[in-house]
Amino acid sequence: MKDIREPQVAGMFYPANPKKLENQIKEFLEDIKVDDDIHNVAGIVAPHAGYMYSGKTAAYGYKTVENKNYKKVIVISPSHREYFQGVSIFPGNAYSTPLGNIIINKKLRNALTGASNIIFEGIEGHRAEHALEVQLPFLQIVLNDFELVPLVIGDQRKDYIYELADKLAELIDDDTLLVASSDLSHFYTKSHAHKIDQRVADRINEYRYEELQNDLELKRCEACGGGGIVALLKALKLRNIPYVKVVAQSDSGDITGDESEVVGYLSAVIYN
Repeated sequence: MKDIREPQVAGMFYPANPKKLENQIKEFLEDIKVDDDIHNVAGIVAPHAGYMYSGKTAAYGYKTVENKNYKKVIVISPSHREYFQGVSIFPGNAYSTPLGNIIINKKLRNALTGASNIIFEGIEGHRAEHALEVQLPFLQIVLNDFELVPLVIGDQRKDYIYELADKLAELIDDDTLLVASSDLSHFYTKSHAHKIDQRVADRINEYRYEELQNDLELKRCEACGGGGIVALLKALKLRNIPYVKVVAQSDSGDITGDESEVVGYLSAVIYN
């Protein structure tokens, strides 16, 4: 763990075999057409369930950056397994997946931690977290060479989220892609899940991060990585990235056929 963060959910959330993993992601990406109006993507919202459930939905977002050249990717993840205050960036040299190691961009990591008291280097949130890890094989398949800033939010209170967004807006550039990892509601009936998940989708499509933050706080909707979505939207709005579009939406019942308790997913892109 000290220098390289090894995969924790390979063989559970996605295949541990590199060839099977590559083939599965490429199958997800097949036959997806990117809307003609989507160019110069600066941010992606993507789900983080097991690939059999949400992989196709995630692929709609990742397809928009296929074969593009980003020097840096910042993945913003919630912490499912441990609570801590602030935002943690992995202190080591690389994150590893079955497809190989992804080098950490230390310059940007240092800039973020140096600019804020709430953003720090630490293994908090990185030990066994799946929400960040499952994004990485997609990035390895669709992008050319890039470096990573792996970021886990331990407390999604508004003050932390807004400060994170402000610092991201100050420090990123046009060679940086932001990815917010989030699922939506959990274990409602399909009809009820669709109703509350649509509120998240509408807020994203409207580019209204303040209203989304309020809706999450008032429990009008649910998203386990909602703070990361808000941070991404605010940061890119501050950078004058003008357009947002939800490009795919689904739930686990679409795969299992069980509509009594579903988990919701969506993919969205923020672009010029």
